[in-house]
Amino acid sequence: MSRFFATGSDSESEESLSADEITPKATGTTFNKQGLLLSDEEEDTKRVVRSAKDKRFEELTNLIKTIRNAMKIRDISKCLEEFEQLCRSFLKSKTIMDKEGVPQFYIRLLADLEDYLNQLWEDKEGKKKMNKNNAKALSTLRQKIRKYNRDFETEIVTYKENPEQSADEEEEKDDIESGGSSAESDEDGGDDGVTAKSFMKKKPQEEEKKAPEASKFLKGAADEESDSDEDEDWSSDTEDSGSDSEDNEGTAASLAVAFLKKTLDGDKQADRKDERKKRHKKKERAEDDGEEEGGDAEEGVWEKVKGGVPLVKEKPKMFAKGTEINPPVVVKKLHEILQARGKKGTDRAFQIELLHALAAISVEHNLGEGISVKIKFNIIASLYDYNPNLAAFMKADMWKKCLDCIDELLDILFNNNNIFIGENIAEDSENLAISDQPFRVRGCILTLVERMDEEFTKIMQNTDPHSQEYVDNLKDEGRVCGVIDRLLEYLETKGSTEEVCRIYLRRIMHTYYKFDYKAHRRSLGLQGETKSEQDQEESEGDDSAFIMDRLCKFIYSKDRTDRIRTCAILCHIYHHALHSRWYQARDLMLMSHLQDNIQHADPPVQILYNRTMVQLGICAFRQGMIKDAHNALLDIQSSGRAKELLGQGLLMRNMQERNAEQEKIEKRRQVPFHMHINLELLECVYLVSAMLLEIPYMAAHEFDARRRMISKQFHHQLRVGERQPLLGPPESMREHVVAASKAMKMGDWRTCHSFIINEKMNSKVWDLFPETQRVREMLVRKIQEESLRTYLFTYSSVYDSIRMEILSDMFELEIPTVHSIISKMIINEELMASLDQPTQTVVMHRTEPTSLQNMALQLAEKLGGLVENNERVFDLKQGVYGGYFNRDQKGSYQQKQNYQRGGYRNQNQGSY
Repeated sequence: MSRFFATGSDSESEESLSADEITPKATGTTFNKQGLLLSDEEEDTKRVVRSAKDKRFEELTNLIKTIRNAMKIRDISKCLEEFEQLCRSFLKSKTIMDKEGVPQFYIRLLADLEDYLNQLWEDKEGKKKMNKNNAKALSTLRQKIRKYNRDFETEIVTYKENPEQSADEEEEKDDIESGGSSAESDEDGGDDGVTAKSFMKKKPQEEEKKAPEASKFLKGAADEESDSDEDEDWSSDTEDSGSDSEDNEGTAASLAVAFLKKTLDGDKQADRKDERKKRHKKKERAEDDGEEEGGDAEEGVWEKVKGGVPLVKEKPKMFAKGTEINPPVVVKKLHEILQARGKKGTDRAFQIELLHALAAISVEHNLGEGISVKIKFNIIASLYDYNPNLAAFMKADMWKKCLDCIDELLDILFNNNNIFIGENIAEDSENLAISDQPFRVRGCILTLVERMDEEFTKIMQNTDPHSQEYVDNLKDEGRVCGVIDRLLEYLETKGSTEEVCRIYLRRIMHTYYKFDYKAHRRSLGLQGETKSEQDQEESEGDDSAFIMDRLCKFIYSKDRTDRIRTCAILCHIYHHALHSRWYQARDLMLMSHLQDNIQHADPPVQILYNRTMVQLGICAFRQGMIKDAHNALLDIQSSGRAKELLGQGLLMRNMQERNAEQEKIEKRRQVPFHMHINLELLECVYLVSAMLLEIPYMAAHEFDARRRMISKQFHHQLRVGERQPLLGPPESMREHVVAASKAMKMGDWRTCHSFIINEKMNSKVWDLFPETQRVREMLVRKIQEESLRTYLFTYSSVYDSIRMEILSDMFELEIPTVHSIISKMIINEELMASLDQPTQTVVMHRTEPTSLQNMALQLAEKLGGLVENNERVFDLKQGVYGGYFNRDQKGSYQQKQNYQRGGYRNQNQGSY
């Protein structure tokens, strides 16, 4: 029995009531007075029997809660673990899902989790800060959720189209279920002999009539009435505390009525549904609202509005009505707009619209070109400031607006010669009004164009180079170069020397890396295939070589800053090397002495220097200067960081070596993809050059204990090839070069030629050169000559004499060429032999040392090592000064012994 029906003294009931009011107990406590008073029958009725659906849904809900908690703390590994558990639980409840359908809360989690993972995936900085487990779990979970969501595509799309409606539907289902469960509990709660219906029957009929109309009143009023009823019940209980047991039973009955669920609850549920519907309709601004007008009076009187008509945003009023529009008023308004720049909460797009509106007003009222130029300057500056982050690039629409504004500004400057602009003009001395005096406007058009050029570079850096979007963006380079050419023409007449040098450098930077195919065709004497192509070639302007020469020479003579002149020299050398003008490029590099102090330059200039040296080496290779090509490429290729040194990408490094900020800075220095140098071509040229130098040297010094390496990278590739257990046909470019080196070592030039020049190598490397056939012919010639030298070094001890005709037939070389090669080897004391002119025979000399000579040579080597060790010990004992004074002598000693790096090159400069 409930405590309201328990018999006892009045004092006991009062004490129990007061105790319950002061310290309310939780419903879930096990040891309390009510628990002691409950009978076994009541305990049985309190048990809740749940269906399989409720159990499965509760299990899914708990897992979803865990996943959402893990999402809040960015614990991706926990998300992955719980998601797998969720998938297994969903699979177990498949039979229920087939009957009931997939619940909306499950669809909502799948959609939210996929969006959450995509957001984390796009946040590159956040991914770098993740630990290893979370990063691995992120990629795994992202793949799983994308694959898993394919089965629920339609439901997810429906949810994303209207997430609020789906949430409301789910709430309605929960309300219906909770209402049904409460009704069941009400029915179960009446097993004590007095049911809820019996209590409801005791109500007067007037209340029954009023009950259906309860929804017409406000919720607050209904609550007040119920509160007042309860107060009356409690007061009646306290007043009649000393009456009979029959009166106590009547009082208890009235109290039970007060604590039973009201009949108004069903109406409250209906009110809640109506409120949600109205809130949803209010958001959508729907037209139909007739059914719920009288259904709920909580929100007051609803007012009908027209739905579906878009609200037209009124243009901001720049000036009050009746204001006289003149230059001072417009300038004042311009300053008001500009004062909001940089402040928190300022809408940058709205600022740009205001400036455009102000420009239109100035043109409409004919306030003069000075005002228009002033506003245009500020519009372009606002477009640049639209992205506050330096690393961010301009969006396509902003970029087009920027180009259009600069073109309009240049049009105004070209059409009006009486406008003077410059950074040195103070704002007080500006003349913007129409008068006899020329317009004077503060601003620098050159700075705006330079910033435009930098923005174009950033757009190219941040676009996928293998997409069509990159090609579309690259088409804008013609427009950028057109703007630079127009500004160049303007500054040549009105700009200072420094400004002209700056704009010349911008033009050079857009020209130096482009190969002039039409000038190349004219140099070869080729003409266009059709008449239109011939006319187009004749009508075109000067060659790029002439333009580069004119611009660079002006900078050489007029520039006062080292940086602009250094960049111009490097671009000029690059352009010469690109067009196979080897001697001009080499002489300009040697005269500039840039290699002496380039390490003190800023990183972008160093990247340009590395690119120039690489292009110089490739040019030397095309011209057959193998040793010069190897020397030019040695520094870049031996470092193993060619990609990074050329500004064509970043290598993976630890966070200790490079933090996130340094990585951002280095990414901004990267060269756009269309300016890249092919790294595979570069490596192939270097390895082939090293092969042509290293293989004859290895053959000549086969038994030399002090033999050094010319190219460490080439020797590394040879060792990798030797370590392979199974030698198959070569696949990669490196394997081709290693196989060719082994063939050359044996003097087999035909096999070497077949490995270096074939269809695969042609498509990968040699076809990328402008003069492909000439490069192939040069390579064949060099392979024949170096194979001849290697053959003589390797097999000279076998022959007593050999005729030059045999060597000429063997290596398919002319007899004068064979004679020249052997003569050089004899002069440089590389080959111990003599030439017999009448018979055209090479006579070998036996130069095998005797045992005494061998012992003398070993003694000389040991004495040399002893002297070197003694000098080292002496330097350590004497300190810094002892080593300092003996440094020159030690250097001369090393030079005599040819210990220093590059001794082979210094010794054999004239060998071939």
